[in-house]
Parts: sequence; structure tokens; C-alpha cells
Amino acid sequence: MRNGARPGVCGSILLFTLLLASCAGRVAPKATTVDPSRDNLAQLWMEPGDLESRDLFYGAGGRALAPDPATPFALIATDTKGYSPGYDVRDAQGVHWSVKLGKEAQPEIVVSRVLWAIGYHQPATYLLSDWQLQGGTTPNPGLARFRRDAVDEKVVGDWSWYENPFVETQPFRGLIVANLIVNNWDWKTSNNKLYDTAGSTTGGGRLYVVRDIGASLGQTSFPALLNVKPLSNLPQGSRNDVDDFEKQDFIKGVDGQKVKFDYRGVNGGLVDRVRVNDVVWTCRLMARISDQQWEDAFRAAGYDGAARQRYIAKLKAKISEGLALQ
Repeated sequence: MRNGARPGVCGSILLFTLLLASCAGRVAPKATTVDPSRDNLAQLWMEPGDLESRDLFYGAGGRALAPDPATPFALIATDTKGYSPGYDVRDAQGVHWSVKLGKEAQPEIVVSRVLWAIGYHQPATYLLSDWQLQGGTTPNPGLARFRRDAVDEKVVGDWSWYENPFVETQPFRGLIVANLIVNNWDWKTSNNKLYDTAGSTTGGGRLYVVRDIGASLGQTSFPALLNVKPLSNLPQGSRNDVDDFEKQDFIKGVDGQKVKFDYRGVNGGLVDRVRVNDVVWTCRLMARISDQQWEDAFRAAGYDGAARQRYIAKLKAKISEGLALQ
């Protein structure tokens, strides 16, 4: 065979690739501390005693911190990194906002509200559909997620799903389950931020936050053969697609305490650690979200009535499936 590899070489390459694929995504996470105290656990999660009364239309920031679409936003910088384009802007009060455009804007609003509702820390995020940008090439960029940059909350680093103080805790495994329920597949370290919060009572002022969660409300569909580095940086599914979201199942089976999920992504090492009680723990929390709160979360993200009903029905079906394991 001229101008090509020999059949034996091709076969060896294919076999090596298959071996890599079979092992990829199965790296076990490790804790950076032996026994996180209750105070330290509060850096990741706090019991949401007021869950039933939380406002899922305005979310973690509440109505008071919402941006005013009636006044223009001044362009600071254009963000061309990542899947979604966006801007850094400043409002009339001098508040800085990170703005995300495109398909990820809507699901990020919903997922942020759900995670906050069940006790995980989230920044203040809002959706604007009609707003004015000063200094850019597009005066009205359209539908966008606005994330507030609070002066008393400074991002001081990233944190990894695979190496953090909370690996052996229930809330950490519950966080994995919550992301499986909303079909968030983009679990990059760069999406997880460590905040230094001045005057915080949540464990020395440090907060572990999962951000940039817009690769959700679609489905995971990454070919196992490509589940190797650096190919794992490729998209692992769809975003903001109710048809896809409805197609994907949640739990495929249970073997003792081990749960087999309908998950097709590169983070098998994390998913493999989830057990029956982790699923039940998370679903019990999510089951406390009322019909009105679900509606409010999707209304806040600009979904129409039909899409809201379909998404909510699927989410509630997943929660019921998880509760059935108890």
C-alpha cells in the first residue's frame, strides 16, 4: 500500500485508541482533605431551610440586584472565548456585568436557579431580551444572560471536580446528580470558580461555585471512541433543545447500591461514584420545588408556555424516578 500505513499499523493504532477510550473518563476523584467540617462544607452547600419560599424568578440575587433594561450598558470588553459570544459591560450605577449571548443564555438561568434552590451557591444572574449596548457594533444584541460582578465577591481561582475538599461528601455527589438531571455535560475545571467573599459566614469567606452551566437542557451524546484527551474538549452533546432533553433517560438500572445512568460523556469517573442514596438525597431536595417555582425559573429564562411545560414534565419525571429508588 503506497502512500498509506500498513494494515498491521492501522490495526495497532485502532486497538490503542479503543483501549484509551475504554479507560478515559474513569479517573477517580480524590479529596484534598480527609474530613471537611460542617463549616467548610458550607463553602459548597448549605441546607435550604427556606427552599419552598425562594424566589426562582429573580434567583439568588433577588429583585433588588436585577439589571435595569431601560438604561444603556457601556461596553468594557468583547468576550470571544468559549462557545458563546458575550461582553463585559457596566450599567448606569457602575455595576459590572458579564453578558452571555446565544443558546446557552436561557438554560444557564434555569439551572442556576435550580442549584440555588437546593442549597448550592450561585451568582446573581438574569435574562434580558431588550437592552441597549453603548460602544459596540450591535446596539441591541438581544437575548442575553447577565451575571453580576459583586464588589464583595472576588474570583480567586478555579476548582476541579476531580480534586477538591468535598469529594467524599453527600452534597458533592448530590451536585453530580443535579447536573445529570438537567443534562449539563460541560464539567470543565474552568467553569468552576472559587470565590473569596468578604465578611462571609460560610466557612472563611470561600465559596465553591459551579458557573457557566449553559450546556444544559439538551442531551449528552459523545461517542465513546472519542472519549480521550484532547478530544474530550469537543462538545459532548446539545444545549437548550427540548426535543433532545425529552429523548434522554435518567436511570438505566441499579446494581446493589450502584446506579447506572443514561450518561454519554467524558466524566464517567465522577458518575461512577454516585450511589442510590445520593440520587434519593438530591431528588428529595428537588421534589420540594413547587410547580410555581418551576414555572418561575423557566419564565425568568424566557421560555414560552409549551416549552416550559415539556421541560418541567421531564424534570419531574426524572425526580420521581430517583425517589422511587428509596
